[in-house]
Amino acid sequence: MIVWGGQTGSFIDFNTGGRYNPSTDSWTATNVANAPDARTSHTAVWTGNEMIVWGGLDENFVELNTGGRYNPGTDSWVATSTTDAPNGRNAHTAVWTGSEMIIWGGWDGGTFFNTGGRYDPTTDSWTATSTSNAPEGRTNHTAVLTDNEMIVWGGTGEFNALNTGGRYDPVTNSWTTTSTTNAPDARFSHTAVSTGGEMIVWGGAGQPFANFNTGGRYNPSTDSWTATSTTNVPNGRAYHTAVWTGSKMVVWGGFDFASGDFNTGGIYDPNTDTWVATTTTNAPSPRESHTAVWTGNEMIIWGGSGDFGSADFNTGGRYDPTADSWVASDLGNVPSARVYHTAVWSGSEMIVWGGLDDVFTLNSGARYNPSTDNWAATSTTNV
Repeated sequence: MIVWGGQTGSFIDFNTGGRYNPSTDSWTATNVANAPDARTSHTAVWTGNEMIVWGGLDENFVELNTGGRYNPGTDSWVATSTTDAPNGRNAHTAVWTGSEMIIWGGWDGGTFFNTGGRYDPTTDSWTATSTSNAPEGRTNHTAVLTDNEMIVWGGTGEFNALNTGGRYDPVTNSWTTTSTTNAPDARFSHTAVSTGGEMIVWGGAGQPFANFNTGGRYNPSTDSWTATSTTNVPNGRAYHTAVWTGSKMVVWGGFDFASGDFNTGGIYDPNTDTWVATTTTNAPSPRESHTAVWTGNEMIIWGGSGDFGSADFNTGGRYDPTADSWVASDLGNVPSARVYHTAVWSGSEMIVWGGLDDVFTLNSGARYNPSTDNWAATSTTNV
């Protein structure tokens, strides 16, 4: 796992990072020679052999159009070219196509961008994404890769929430507007998953302070939306999580402006357009801004905060959608309570790291093994 950049609670940005090896429970600092300038609100993609970081904000709140490629094999950085690079920005999205990184959208504090760029690490070159038929500039949108296209949807524009989007084909450098016929209501802070053939969006917040329990399946082949059923649907919410199991979408937790936080969720089957509620028996306490990973047969949620940020959690649980059952995760050696942390699935363990507690930003974490229900703290040496 490679972490890089970010900001402390006292608004100090970093150009440092570390590689964490769960096999040896050890950290190795990433080289700072030729590393990009310190920043936060940037994006990062993994190419298969390099991590590419780009954009974001520096400590003076200046948007950046710089970045770097980090090779963990050689512990070395190579700056990304600024020739033809997009304008500096933050809160944009980035996807990896298999050969290029596509960044799009975001803003610079004044302008909401409908521009972007494709970066080819092999040639260290940028190609601007076309603005012809491009969606309206925005932030807090989602971007997923389905087959050979990037689909962006929703988010916040200059004046309001959006229910528009577009499909970008990097081969032809062309945009196709996503239909608004039967599209979900305008929203932001929703979730989106790719099934491989469709994009499913659900939940999120609108204006003024409305939370949605609606969503839609978008089929890029037919440019058509199919509303997700509202029968047995979970309560409307934002700041929830969603995972794709391979055949179903599981949403859980989140926040509603009127009701507070939830420990409820639902399993959505796109083949039958049906929802089944997730049980609350032994479910973790209600929360928002937690993390969720899919192991291949279970969803593991952990951390987050309680109603209106009143309390942070160091608890979690494993949810088996086949049995509709929760098992609480062990509290032995568990990391301290936190929010805004990260979580990845290694293939056998969930690794959580960083985040914010009630007072401080954190440089600690732990590995959770669901097979043994055990936590092992990540080393703080060279962290």
